[in-house]
Amino acid sequence: MALLLSCGLGWAQTDSTVPRPPAEPAVPAALAAPLAPATLAAPLAPAARLAPAALLAPAALLAPAALLAPILPAPVVVPLNEERILMVIPDYQTVEDSHQAVAPMTAGEKWRLAWREVIDPFNIASAAMGAGFSQAGNETPKYGVGGEALAKRFGAAIGDFSTQNFLAAGVFACLLHQDPRYFRQGPSSGFFARVGYSLRQIVVTRQDSGANAFNASNILGMAVGIGASNLYYPSASRTGTVMTGRIATSLTGDVIGNLMSEFWPDVQKKFFHRKSKI
Repeated sequence: MALLLSCGLGWAQTDSTVPRPPAEPAVPAALAAPLAPATLAAPLAPAARLAPAALLAPAALLAPAALLAPILPAPVVVPLNEERILMVIPDYQTVEDSHQAVAPMTAGEKWRLAWREVIDPFNIASAAMGAGFSQAGNETPKYGVGGEALAKRFGAAIGDFSTQNFLAAGVFACLLHQDPRYFRQGPSSGFFARVGYSLRQIVVTRQDSGANAFNASNILGMAVGIGASNLYYPSASRTGTVMTGRIATSLTGDVIGNLMSEFWPDVQKKFFHRKSKI
């Protein structure tokens, strides 16, 4: 019996000292399970694929074309020009630096421009002077002589200028969406090119959108204003010859006004050492 126990203990000791091979790691059940045919046939998920070159490109290359367009400067709101030609003649309507993006005038600004020109002391004094010359020679409008005739001539001169101005810069400029200002070309062009530009601006103007168009607001304002003068002119001054002469006078005034607006800053710079805006 003792022999059997000793043999059993010996085998137990001998079995505990014999090295055993390391146990193989357990395979997860999910990996040990056979793959289904559908799984083997399915394409790789997008995340598992290699990223295409477009995904690796800079973000700027992927931006829409509209975002890559150059950013244009915002239009500048230009106030009425307070500079005076020859120090006395108003020049409210001139945009001296027209090479920048200029915002269109609102309807209120157009009416304000017309009103400022009508009530300007220089224009009132010019009307009084014209009435005086007409009175001296008993010229058109033919109201006769005397103080009352002089007052009528002065009123007619104010009426002529005010009516044409309000119609052109106010009524028709708003209705036709046209800009009544003069956009100066400046010294970047030659002398004769600027003269031609000044003359052309009598019949060409800028729309509120910025495009050029026929200056219908100016032409209609002049024509309708001259026609309206028949309401207060005496019958002797309602002839076709008188109306034609008034049209010529208005166009001559536009030509002289545009030329002075175009070149006066150059005169200031040369003779008065004032720095031009362009």
